[in-house]
Amino acid sequence: MNPSYAIVAAQSRNHVIGRGSDIPWQVKGEQALFKKITQGGCLVMGRKTFESIGRPLPGRLTLIVTRQQGYRHDGCEVFNSISAAMTFAASTDRPIFVVGGGELYGAMINDAQCVHLTTVEIEVSGDVYFPEFPRRQFDLIETEHFESNINYTYQRYVNRDQELLCHTKTV
Repeated sequence: MNPSYAIVAAQSRNHVIGRGSDIPWQVKGEQALFKKITQGGCLVMGRKTFESIGRPLPGRLTLIVTRQQGYRHDGCEVFNSISAAMTFAASTDRPIFVVGGGELYGAMINDAQCVHLTTVEIEVSGDVYFPEFPRRQFDLIETEHFESNINYTYQRYVNRDQELLCHTKTV
């Protein structure tokens, strides 16, 4: 059985999530929202996403998925497959959050129980995109708009077939 997990992502209006190893915007308050959603959880991320963050995030367990054999980082667990990372994550008894990057989102979106998607009200150039997800399979259950230096909208979608992770209000 696959463990329950949520996807947490921020994208621009044109679906960009990254430019190289950088997030192509700085929005006041958006990282606090990410922290509120993921605090206490198990974060599953690709190596490039981890390296863009640069460190394990406090109050969360960091799992890195990479094809690089022998890759290590203090304070993190490293896996060479998504399935190995997800099996380990399920053993932690923490909520599981897939937090990037593009390849991991693409591989995991269809079976996510919940998608926490922030859209930053800007169009930017980039080379990493949030994948299309099967919205007809998901119900939009929450929307909140935030005024900031760049406005953004948070939306929470629940997979109709797998609602376990997303019954509680997040923001």
